[in-house]
Amino acid sequence: MGYMIIFVVLMIASFIIQKTLTSRIEKYSKVQLSSGLSGKEVAEKMLRDNGIYDVQVTCTGGYLTDHYDPTKKTVNLSQGVFEGRNISSAAVAAHECGHAVQHATAYRWLTMRSKLVPAVQFGSQFSQWILLAGVLLLSFSSFIGQWVLLVGIVLFALTTLFSIITLPVEYNASDRAVEWLDSHAITTGEETAMAKDALKWAARTYLIAALSSLATLLYYVMIFLGGRRD
Repeated sequence: MGYMIIFVVLMIASFIIQKTLTSRIEKYSKVQLSSGLSGKEVAEKMLRDNGIYDVQVTCTGGYLTDHYDPTKKTVNLSQGVFEGRNISSAAVAAHECGHAVQHATAYRWLTMRSKLVPAVQFGSQFSQWILLAGVLLLSFSSFIGQWVLLVGIVLFALTTLFSIITLPVEYNASDRAVEWLDSHAITTGEETAMAKDALKWAARTYLIAALSSLATLLYYVMIFLGGRRD
């Protein structure tokens, strides 16, 4: 019952954070940037200012689909961010470039996360099915069920570790973005505060995702331990 309450609380928190993030992005997208730069221009300038010339800024489809691809060395900005000349566009573009800077400087948390990607891709694809199979098998064979469940827990633990390591990566990218926007006069004092606020709520989506993953992992660990006692 306690875990159900935790999951419900996390679901509600996730909904509130996502709605607030969307609201902040839409609000600040209506505030024009005093420097007049587009998201594309902000990204290109931040890359140049950090001595990065081998990363391309591209336009991609969708809403809030912005991301940095280290394998292709591209900062991919959604059309609204790519073309926009507002606070939200500047904040998002600078944040994604923050990841490019992390990559170029071998930021240790990003390096660690990148090494986990292959294992996490496998784990995220199969862990839920293996966990479900383990729980069902506990009813028929405690020994087999426990071992299957343990395999699922190990695989899911990798995805949980990945989500936890993602936190310093995202927060650091936002810190780099805000510091650069302010120090290079891309944003004024009030505009910088708005950009920081938008990125703060974006980072909280990763925080709630990590907490949800951790809660799920602990839930299956408790089932495993309960099966062992039986």
